[in-house]
Amino acid sequence: MTDTNIPWLSLLIIFPLLGAVATGLTRNNDRVRKIAGTIAVIELLGSLLVLYRFDSGDGQFQLLEHHAWIPDLNIEYLLGIDGLSVLFLPMTAFVTLMAIVASWNSVQHMKPFHYALLLALEGITIGVFTALDMVLFFLFWELTLPPIFFLIGLWGIGPHRRMAAVKYTLFMLFGGAALLIAIVILALNSAPHIDGVSTRMVFSLPTLLEKPLPDQLQSTVFLLLLLAFAVKTPLIPFHTWMPTVTMEGSPQIAALLTGLKLGAYGIIRFTMPLAPSAAVEYSWMLGVLGAITLIYGALIALFQTNLRRLLAYSSISHVGLVVVGIAALNMQGIQGAIFQLFNFTVVASSLMLIAGFIQHRLGSTEAVHLGGLAKVMPKLSCFYFIFVLASIGIPGTSGFPAELLLIVSAVEAHLSLGITALAAAVLAAAYMLDFTRKAFFGPIIHQTVGQSQDLRRRELLLLCVPALLVLIFGFFPNIILHTYEKAADAWLSRILEQPVTQSDAVAGITFSE
Repeated sequence: MTDTNIPWLSLLIIFPLLGAVATGLTRNNDRVRKIAGTIAVIELLGSLLVLYRFDSGDGQFQLLEHHAWIPDLNIEYLLGIDGLSVLFLPMTAFVTLMAIVASWNSVQHMKPFHYALLLALEGITIGVFTALDMVLFFLFWELTLPPIFFLIGLWGIGPHRRMAAVKYTLFMLFGGAALLIAIVILALNSAPHIDGVSTRMVFSLPTLLEKPLPDQLQSTVFLLLLLAFAVKTPLIPFHTWMPTVTMEGSPQIAALLTGLKLGAYGIIRFTMPLAPSAAVEYSWMLGVLGAITLIYGALIALFQTNLRRLLAYSSISHVGLVVVGIAALNMQGIQGAIFQLFNFTVVASSLMLIAGFIQHRLGSTEAVHLGGLAKVMPKLSCFYFIFVLASIGIPGTSGFPAELLLIVSAVEAHLSLGITALAAAVLAAAYMLDFTRKAFFGPIIHQTVGQSQDLRRRELLLLCVPALLVLIFGFFPNIILHTYEKAADAWLSRILEQPVTQSDAVAGITFSE
């Protein structure tokens, strides 16, 4: 573990929170957009600086910040990053910046409050990715709810947006209750007993990782943590909030929720390593759950006529593949899972913002109201095609190495999982290309489509960056893979309790033929 004299991670959390206060107090609508955008750009640069300082050759936690918070309960202010989390800092900042720029003209009321909530959510989300004390993590986890609740309920574009905000909040509170129970069990188990009386509890993740749970508690903690994070991911049957929020909420909040998969990160960071024996024992269940989510999401997406709802079910399907990779318990699986989560931020959020651009211009993303978009909006269509190709894993895009690693890991874990992953890839191509044919090609039927404006300069610049990332990381995936290779190896070794190398990563797989 490496400490630092400069609190880089705290600065990344505090700066957007202070920016949220400054933005919320601004009354000039034109100025507030510039202030929010400037803060988001500075935050992105700061997160890139943290990534630059990160040592990818060290698989341990780095840039640690350790301070007493509630000494009587042994709760600490403990922050740190490793290869599994460091990439999510710049990606959080990047997708927030995209959401701010994309809402430049679409948000018409309470602009200061809107941008303040986006910046506050950014700082809190970075706290989720950096917190290494379980109580601190739970605090950040729950604090994401108020900004999202208001962003959905106040700036949603659907008639039932307030219902969608309540539905999302109730789902997350349910998952949060399971998370809190698991944290209490972990803390009580870690506390030494003197004369039968429990002393100081432990909430520090690095310490808990060194104190494995007894076998009789591992199953309980594993299932509680899995339940908590499955709701957020979302996995079947906790997925219903995703299409509801996507249809009723604003495209910007939909881009954040589809691009940043905090639930999948929680499974990787906490569920698997904190209960390693149970993770191995129940890996078959996790794999089946991921496979069901993978196929179910793809099949439902195949019959969608609305682009935003299709993207919601596509996101559900793709995250099912991520869970399959995690459950495979091999190096390809964890590498592919992290790569795909990174890919979500670039591709899924960009596609959702493009859907928002279409919605803002035409008032609908239903296929029946579109048709011929490529003729009148060639720039938007070009970017849309790039991200669609990445979404279905075409070689040369960032989606290809991510899906290839996940499919290989599924095949190595169990042939049936590999076949399921391949079938889902075919279905993904089917539903994305079929909707593309209906919406972007063919004759222009509606007058509003013929009069539509192509991408503005600001929107064009906004989409150029993720499009370049899709191509760069598609041709040079080792830039990403090298960042978390050591951390992934340490993660897998801790679960399997033996050294794991690239050549023998499949040792310890528990799926049986």
